[in-house]
Amino acid sequence: MTSDREITVTRVFDAPRELVFEAWTDPEQVVQWWGPHGFTTTVHEMDVRPGGVWRFVMHGPDGTDYDNKVVFMEVEPSERLFYTHSGGEDSDSPAFQVTVTFEEEGDKTRLTTRMVFASGKERDRMIEEVGALEGVNQTLDRLGAYLGLAG
Repeated sequence: MTSDREITVTRVFDAPRELVFEAWTDPEQVVQWWGPHGFTTTVHEMDVRPGGVWRFVMHGPDGTDYDNKVVFMEVEPSERLFYTHSGGEDSDSPAFQVTVTFEEEGDKTRLTTRMVFASGKERDRMIEEVGALEGVNQTLDRLGAYLGLAG
């Protein structure tokens, strides 16, 4: 059971599953929407395959840079991503696991992102101190707006 250690958010987007998956895995598209409101993102590398690495920096509205490193463990095109996410090479922030699923609902897509942390305490810290839950919701808001413009 991981329910006390996880954050799960689901959204339905008015876009085909392949389009949503591509927006999530194409670095040229990711930089258009990734991150909470007011953030921008610079992608340094994005290799979406098992063992591939995605390195990026989120630039906060206050000028603070946040290094991120993702290592893909499983990639099922247009269906599922499973990866570890950490703060980058020099970060003391513990890594967490993320599963993103893309499910067809007619001509729409149900996207579910599930982050699992090492402990309930770490999950609570990420929600309270880092704003992880609000950040995910704002990021998905931006993805929805991007898909509306991209379609």
